Amino acid sequence: MGNIAILGSDLLTFILFTMIFAGGIAFMTGHALATTWRPVWQVLPYALLLGVADRFFVYALFGGELLSVTGYIIDTAVLFFIALGAYRATLSHRMVLQYPWMFERAGLFAWRKKGA
Repeated sequence: MGNIAILGSDLLTFILFTMIFAGGIAFMTGHALATTWRPVWQVLPYALLLGVADRFFVYALFGGELLSVTGYIIDTAVLFFIALGAYRATLSHRMVLQYPWMFERAGLFAWRKKGA
């Protein structure tokens, strides 16, 4: 497949490596941050670092552009939202699990006070 300029790599590499492989790492990162009760702002620096690592591995393994600014921004945004979703889902689960007398689930990413 040809290189897509905005991604800095081809579409198959973006889907298989960035979204699935690096996305799995981002999911585990968000899960670990929520499990250890870290603040939500810590998702951002980890996502920025994961974006750098992703750009390097796409360059080293698949011949993508190393210094693709748009590729870095898109990759990092995808990884950030995956990590943020995992963080919220895990935090919601942890709040209900740790405080079952006070909170109940209100969807995948939220909780509410019981009786509210």
